[in-house]
Amino acid sequence: MLTEVDRLLVATPDAAAGASAWKRVLGAEEVLRDAVPGLGAIRTVVRAGRSDIEFLQPDGTGPVADALARRGRAHVWAAGAASTDPAAAARTARSAGARVEAEDDRYHVELEIEGAPIRFVVSPEAERQPAGRLDFLYEATVLAADQAGAVARIRDAFGLDETGFTTITSELFGYTGVLTLFRPGQLHRFEVITPIDPTKTMGRYHAREGASFYMGFAEAQDLTAIEAAIPAGGVTIDRPEGRSPSLNPDQVWIHPPTLGGVMLGVSRPSMAWMWSGFPERVTPL
Repeated sequence: MLTEVDRLLVATPDAAAGASAWKRVLGAEEVLRDAVPGLGAIRTVVRAGRSDIEFLQPDGTGPVADALARRGRAHVWAAGAASTDPAAAARTARSAGARVEAEDDRYHVELEIEGAPIRFVVSPEAERQPAGRLDFLYEATVLAADQAGAVARIRDAFGLDETGFTTITSELFGYTGVLTLFRPGQLHRFEVITPIDPTKTMGRYHAREGASFYMGFAEAQDLTAIEAAIPAGGVTIDRPEGRSPSLNPDQVWIHPPTLGGVMLGVSRPSMAWMWSGFPERVTPL
């Protein structure tokens, strides 16, 4: 029922500042300002590629204010996916034990993973006019110590077919993971990763925050333009040795302070298949 990762929702003390960062670095465009009474928040939405980033600023009490009080800073609060039938997706999630709340034509789905609320939003499929330097989001990453348990919770809540899942391991970043691919041959997925090296950045983050969203990943045609827009020290670049600086790196990781509290990986077109089960699909430069 899920077709693509279509948004990230960010809890922030300053929605305008978060939106401005995405506009400045990624050429995102503001598409909406409103209030979400059920979350006790005011919302600023920017379009990045064909995906949306929703900045939620507390406007009184509610789950967004609670999350900010607990975490103490802006962070990815929820991940969103489009569905061919959001109501059916909501019923599946509810039958799997998730907490589900309706908001207009979309549904908030909350899973308890290792005692923490991991939140998702399921929306109808929509055509969006792309904006800025990204093409689209394709991944949202959940950190969890019990990888198998977290994967099972997400699989059951969204009716995903685990025969299409693939595993991933990174010695460089110190983790193992599972990509819960929504559909065969498509990149879109939730990633569940477990840090295996407590001395690395991800391990330290998990020790501090527990089960939580860690980052998102997107694809972009022109990573060199994104590089040029990021202040020094605000990005980590993966460019193979010997490749000209005029050519795309394979991927970049934009640090959270650069994007209003969001860590965002961005890969060049096709590159994500290198770690998504089909390395033969990667187009060489």
